[in-house]
This record gives sequence, structure tokens and C-alpha cells, in this order.
Amino acid sequence: MNHESKQTPVFWGYRRPDGRVGVRNHVLILPTITCATQAARQITELVSGTVSFIHQHGCAQVGVDFEQTFRTYVGMGANPNVYGVVVLGLGCETHQARSVAGEIAKTGKPVEVVSIQDHGGTLMAIAQGAKIAAQMVQDASLVRREPCDLAELIVGTECGGSDACSGLSANPAVGVVSDMIVDGGGTSILAETTELIGAEHLLANRAVDDKVAKRVYEVIHAMEQRSIMMGVDIRTGNPSPGNIRGGLSSLEEKSLGAANKAGTRPLQELINYAERPAQKGLVWMDTPGHDIEQLTGMVAGGAQVVLFTTGRGTPTGSPIAPVIKIATNTAIFEKMGDNIDLNAGTIIEGKESLQSVGQRLFDEMLQVCSGKLTKAEILKQHDFGIWRIGPTF
Repeated sequence: MNHESKQTPVFWGYRRPDGRVGVRNHVLILPTITCATQAARQITELVSGTVSFIHQHGCAQVGVDFEQTFRTYVGMGANPNVYGVVVLGLGCETHQARSVAGEIAKTGKPVEVVSIQDHGGTLMAIAQGAKIAAQMVQDASLVRREPCDLAELIVGTECGGSDACSGLSANPAVGVVSDMIVDGGGTSILAETTELIGAEHLLANRAVDDKVAKRVYEVIHAMEQRSIMMGVDIRTGNPSPGNIRGGLSSLEEKSLGAANKAGTRPLQELINYAERPAQKGLVWMDTPGHDIEQLTGMVAGGAQVVLFTTGRGTPTGSPIAPVIKIATNTAIFEKMGDNIDLNAGTIIEGKESLQSVGQRLFDEMLQVCSGKLTKAEILKQHDFGIWRIGPTF
């Protein structure tokens, strides 16, 4: 009798000089200061194959706030979805373009620096940046995809615009995929610390050791203290009117649903915002609940693709990582089909099992990692936001 061997699921990715694998092949125009974001945007309009983002940061930041923003810039450029980077600065800002470029260059990818002040103003900087970017795009077009296995993937998980169905359909379906990724040797990131308040004990019980378990309670306590300093007891409240209209009674109820995205595997480590995981398996990144800020943190931490569940609907995307949107209920999938890629509402309706939807999402993820465009990519939803943890000086 012939027995067919079970084939390891693979995707087709771009191998980078540092050995990591990208699922996209972007040339990133990276502005290190808000003053340079409009020039960066104009370069992307001139040169096809480039992406950028608008932000308000890069100067008058100090201490850990400076370090976190710097780490985010570097992480975006170092993400393996990026072939090469043009780092665009003003010249006098706190976050110096050359410093950011120097860290990104350690990955071995092409990196160039353009300064608006040094190049004689906006028009000359745009011209120089566009010239460099055009050559990078042409070079990037010569890179070919190759077969890669799950161990190469870092997958971000996220929920935004949650409703009463989130913890019953889409979130546990993402949890099924998370377990599949971990079992395949890859990494799954759980984020949004704010939306895990009330479920921390469940995750601490899954920690690989006491050190990780202790860290779980520390980051939850720190996030709660931030809200108390603002005069809000976040544990007993619900900060989002949309969540309330969606049928969620409290943040704790939301947290119990959000934690389902983590599947059932052990929690290996708890990392800082925009930090690259040191361990394979399930990892928790300490981020706020703000959709764009947590998305940016995970991508800056190396996530090549993000699974994003929603019950209220959202167009959210990233400039460099495909974001797969999953509806928690069929009504929102039908209402916002232009934005949402997959429907998990069939679980609520009894038409599909949790495992079936999980497998469907897993298959979709592999197709996206091999080149299939998501709705957010098609609509050029290039969202970006950094979690600021300090005042502006």
C-alpha cells in the first residue's frame, strides 16, 4: 500500500541578505522627521514600486520615548518585506537620518540617505530621492520568490472594532492559525496589552517560566497605571462606543475574546513595542490597544503579515505588510466587502466549524504571503502610527 507523505505547507517569499524572508518587495521612502513626510510622499508619487508613510514624530523627543521611535523607524526599514530604503531627513532633527540608515544597513539591504537641508531644499531632495529610488526599484524587480516554510514567518494578530461575536468566531479562528504557525516552527505575535486586561491570568498560566509569567503581570499593571493617571479605571470600563454598540459590556469581556487570538500554545516571551522577537512560538508584544499603533509596532518588530479581526468593520492596512481582514459576523462582511478579506461569521451561523474557518484563513494567509493582494493593499491603506510614551519637548 502506498502512503502519501504529508507535505509541509510552504509560501513563496523573497530571501534577504540577512537570511530573513519577505512576502513583499517594497522600496521604502522612510522620513525620519515629520518635516520630511510630504517630500517622501511626493517621491512615492513619482516612482512606482515605492511606499512611505505620514507621521508626526522625529524631533523634540528624549529618553525612552526617543529610543522607542528610533527602534520603530529602524524596524520598519529592516522588515524583510522591504528590499531597500531611502532614508529621508531634514537635517537638524533629533532622529538623525544617518543613524537610522546605519542600523538598517546592518541587514545588508541597500540603504541611502537624502537630507533636505544638505541637498538644497525640498525640490532637490525629491529629485535626488526619486533618482535613487528608481534604481532600487529596478534592482528589486530582479529578485525572485523562492519556496519557504512556516518557520520563516512572523505573523501579527490583531482585533479592532470588536463586537460580541469576536471572541466566538474570528478571534478563536485566528487562534487556530496561531497554533498552526507555532507548530510549524514560526512565530505568532499577540499584542494590544490594554485589551488583555482581565485575561492576564490565563496567559500567565501558559508562560514557559516564572520570569515570563511575572512580566505578564508587570506590563498589565503598567498599562492600568497609565489609565489611572488619566483619571480612568480602564478595567471596569469600556473606552470604545463602537464596542458597546457591538454588544460588549466591559473591557474584561473584550479581553477574554481578544486573548483567543493566542491559540493554546505556551507563551515564550514578552517583548517591548517594535522589538524583534528573540524566540520562536507565541510571543506577546506590549502595545496599546490603538489599532494603527499596535499594527505599526508588530510590523516594526518583523511581522511580515497581519491577521486582523473586526466586528464593526475597518479599512486598516500597513505600508509594507499585507493585512488580512477577517469579519466576525456575516452582516459586516457583506456591508464592508471592499475592505474585508474573509468571513468568519459562518461559525456564528452554524454553517462552518471553527477548525474549518481556521484552515481557510491559514490557506488564505499562505496565498497572501505568496503574492495575493489584500483589500487594504489594493486600496493603498498605508496606515502608520507610533506609540508615544513621553511628552514632546
